[in-house]
Amino acid sequence: MNYGGGRGPAATVRCRQCSSSITAMPGARAVQCMQCSCVTRVPGCGRPRPGMQLVPHMRPTPAFGGGRSKKRAVLIGIKYTGRRSSELRGPVNDVKCMRYLLTERFGFPNDCVLILTDEERNPCRLPTKDNIRMAMHWLVQGCSYGDSLVFQFSGMGAQVPDDDGDELDGMDEALCPMDSFHQGPILDDEINEAIVRPLVHGVTLHAIVDACHSATVLDLPYQCVVSKSTGCLRWRDERPLTGAWKGTSGGKAVLISGSSNGKRMSTNALPQPYATIGAMTHSFIRSLECEPRTTYGRLLSSMRNIMRQGGNCNLQGPVGSSIRMVTNFSGVEEPQLSSAHKFNIDCEPFCM
Repeated sequence: MNYGGGRGPAATVRCRQCSSSITAMPGARAVQCMQCSCVTRVPGCGRPRPGMQLVPHMRPTPAFGGGRSKKRAVLIGIKYTGRRSSELRGPVNDVKCMRYLLTERFGFPNDCVLILTDEERNPCRLPTKDNIRMAMHWLVQGCSYGDSLVFQFSGMGAQVPDDDGDELDGMDEALCPMDSFHQGPILDDEINEAIVRPLVHGVTLHAIVDACHSATVLDLPYQCVVSKSTGCLRWRDERPLTGAWKGTSGGKAVLISGSSNGKRMSTNALPQPYATIGAMTHSFIRSLECEPRTTYGRLLSSMRNIMRQGGNCNLQGPVGSSIRMVTNFSGVEEPQLSSAHKFNIDCEPFCM
């Protein structure tokens, strides 16, 4: 991934899909098209020099807030309000339901769950690119043995051609903040360095990402797949051929995301009173409500069954009980699980 180079003047590039002219802000390595939502890499930013950090120093300001306990979470839901071609219905409810699950079922303190949505009035809680970077830093800063961390993102994902050979499929994945049409998306190498590599021994991170093109958005080395010969779950080695290190500093990182073809379901035609939730997020929360003491293998199987069955929302809590519809706004076809380390997926208990 390309994060080298300094901040220069704004650049103009052509969208690689629709050929529209896009203005890339100074320092942006990729930019998202307002017409078709495709992400295009900004040329001429140079490869990172040896020792150069990919992640900008985005330390939280005092106004950013957030408590500090052994259980911390960052929950991000973006509707992209005002963008007719890309406005989503569901991501904000994803966040509200996830917060209820974490605080009521898993004992996360309320002040240690940071929520960033485009409905927030506090400027520090809007899911801009800079605020998301600060939130990721806050989540892992000073992490130590026994910490349980959660990162959730519900919104738009994207792909951009890889430029450093660390992607087996030749494409980098990215998450799109609310200002990605101006500031560009957050690319997977940056996310990996921000919240995966700092994890020390005894720290556990669970990332739940409900977005298109999100299957490998943390760049974790191992992906759980179904063996064609046995029908059982097994680990597939996704380590880059370049030898680039994508693991932790001894901690545990697990990503629950989804494979998709990038085609999002339009929710603009739904009646306004219908509150919706993302299909993958719904399947994750519903699975844990039905079986709190589960294993990773049973969780993944349960999520896949719930997504295949479809139907209306039937979650618990004040928010979940008011949601009537499940919508696959991200186009996720099937939940996926990847990890920084291999483990016995059928026996390992799931716990946050």
